[in-house]
Amino acid sequence: MSEKEKDKKSQDLTRDTKNAEGKTMTTNQGVKVNDTNNSLKAGERGATLLEDFILREKITHFDHERIPERIVHARGSGAHGYFELYESMDKYTKAPIFTDTSRKTPVFVRFSTVAGSKGSADLARDVRGFAVKFYTEEGIFDLVGNNMPVFFIQDSMKFPDLIHAVKPEPDREIPQAASAHDTFYDFVSLTTETLHNHIWVMSDRAIPRSLRMMEGFGIHTFRLVNVEGKSHFVKFHWKPLLGTHSVTWDEAVKIHGADSDFHRRDLWDAIDAGHFPEWELGLQIIPEEDEHKFEFDILDPTKLIPEEMVPVQRIGKMTLNRNPDNFFAETEQVAFHPGHIVPGIDFSNDPLLQGRLFSYTDTQLSRLGSPNFHELPINRPVNETHNNQRDAHMRMTINKGKTAYFPNSIGGGCPHLAKMAEGGFTPYEERIDGRKTRARSESFNDHYSQPALFYRSLTDWEKDHVADAYTFEIGKCTYDHIKERMLYIINQIDEDLAAKVAEGLGMEIPSKVEGPVNQAIGADADVEKHQPPKKKNYLDKSEALSLTHLKSDSIATRQIGFLVGNGFDGESMGKMKKALEDKGAMVQLLAPHGGTVKCDQGKSHKVDAALLTTESVLFDAIYIPGGTKSLEALNKAPKTAKFINETLKHCKAIALDKEVMGKIENTYLEKFKEDAAVLIDKAPAKFIEQIAAHRNWSRQKEAMSIPV
Repeated sequence: MSEKEKDKKSQDLTRDTKNAEGKTMTTNQGVKVNDTNNSLKAGERGATLLEDFILREKITHFDHERIPERIVHARGSGAHGYFELYESMDKYTKAPIFTDTSRKTPVFVRFSTVAGSKGSADLARDVRGFAVKFYTEEGIFDLVGNNMPVFFIQDSMKFPDLIHAVKPEPDREIPQAASAHDTFYDFVSLTTETLHNHIWVMSDRAIPRSLRMMEGFGIHTFRLVNVEGKSHFVKFHWKPLLGTHSVTWDEAVKIHGADSDFHRRDLWDAIDAGHFPEWELGLQIIPEEDEHKFEFDILDPTKLIPEEMVPVQRIGKMTLNRNPDNFFAETEQVAFHPGHIVPGIDFSNDPLLQGRLFSYTDTQLSRLGSPNFHELPINRPVNETHNNQRDAHMRMTINKGKTAYFPNSIGGGCPHLAKMAEGGFTPYEERIDGRKTRARSESFNDHYSQPALFYRSLTDWEKDHVADAYTFEIGKCTYDHIKERMLYIINQIDEDLAAKVAEGLGMEIPSKVEGPVNQAIGADADVEKHQPPKKKNYLDKSEALSLTHLKSDSIATRQIGFLVGNGFDGESMGKMKKALEDKGAMVQLLAPHGGTVKCDQGKSHKVDAALLTTESVLFDAIYIPGGTKSLEALNKAPKTAKFINETLKHCKAIALDKEVMGKIENTYLEKFKEDAAVLIDKAPAKFIEQIAAHRNWSRQKEAMSIPV
């Protein structure tokens, strides 16, 4: 080798050493790596495990180094915010996000519907996605959950079947964003593990009033691991400080037409107005030694742990305080993955979770077109990343130097491996003894007990809504044998519920059905072994399962419509408006026409919406001030009576000045004048109290007969 060549080699060595000097190897999500030579196995000579996210990231990136709408959760809304910890959980985990109370961790949250396309409406009866990306100093942690604590299926192998069944039927591509059709109920009626999540979807949880007024759940059982290496199982909960509220199905149908962006607009407008949504993060922590103490399997994602058995500890608060600058760049391109975890958090053997650890990377490759999706600004960790992944489609990092492998000497051995004490990710060492097998644990077989517990835990009006939802959905099916199987299995959950649905369908509940109830088993499986046993009653009721459990006295961001015409009582209106806005409510003046309207004092007031351009379903309550001329003008507007009657029908609060009674034609106000939420000439405080209660559901049965 010539002196010139030696000099060049020396320069190359110096440059590469300088480029990598002092850098610790990390994953693309910023998690430090302490072994990039060995895959995770079930024993030193055992099979490589699917949950090895370091291996999969490394290989996947390599596979794609040579140079579309989400299938599910396509319809989404997002917002930025932050998470703050109340108390250290270092007894359970070494993850600083849950131990360092001085931190303010940035987050991005995406809410979504599951079944519909990107262009579908917000108020479909559906599960809502609730995914949170934590930008921690140790790397990205994604808590990818839903607004329901359980899922439809127990094993990820069934996910394509579930989604194919619920999506528009392939021969005609309808119905959109709706589960009320043959293929979905054919699947549900043959796959009884779906029944628990399905009854949640039949409840009002599936049609929330606002994304800001729904719970979030991590669904799966995860692990927390502390500095001593001790593990506890954990379930994650998000508790909204505004409480949990829904709309009625009649409202949801009408909101589709009145404002198909209802939830998206509501979230954006609240943040834009400075009314920042807040949730407290709660943990259900189960000692590892208690894994088998319950009458259900905690690794079964179709089961929840009742809060009466394991209380939820609220450990911190998340606040959303900033809307995205660009919907596509942020809300559309954000890439969540349940495999994005940091040291101190680990996985359980939940078979649905295990499959998701593969599926999400594969999905992002298809959607975002490159293994470099982590370099998009919305997905980028806040800490630096260093590894030997290179090139591929849309690479943004300009990597310097010639070493892209480990071990190396040219680059000074860098990026070097992190030791566990330096924050390197080390998987929890769990003993695994068993044969490789394609089967499901018999401990997952109980498919009736928890749906029955859910139904028993609801209020009477919630139970009525569940029965109505089943009747509507099954009534859309065209095959009698599907309806019969559904009635049979609903009867195994609750006989009274089945009787209500059967009456609504005009059918008899069959005493038996053709073939095994559960057919989601292998061809060679023992059929009887996997049939669901009769329901157990290990808990009479769990109050946390009812929407009424999370209450709030706040009326912040509630939309209140004031029905006014020229000549309305300005003093009365001003007093009510101030009282409501002082509590954070959003008041809109609704008049027979647009432009401005004058009060009895001659002052002009801007009209927020003409009655012709809006609907009652977009408001949480209404107020009608007095004023003879105003009432005369409202009587001439065709939609005034409809507005009032729909508000009564949907059990909302109405406040009106005394002189209004008897002056508005064609309404049912007189019939409901003794109703607790129909406030005639009452102080604003009483109106505020009724708005905070959300609805007066005791009115429901009588109000259903109001024609609108």
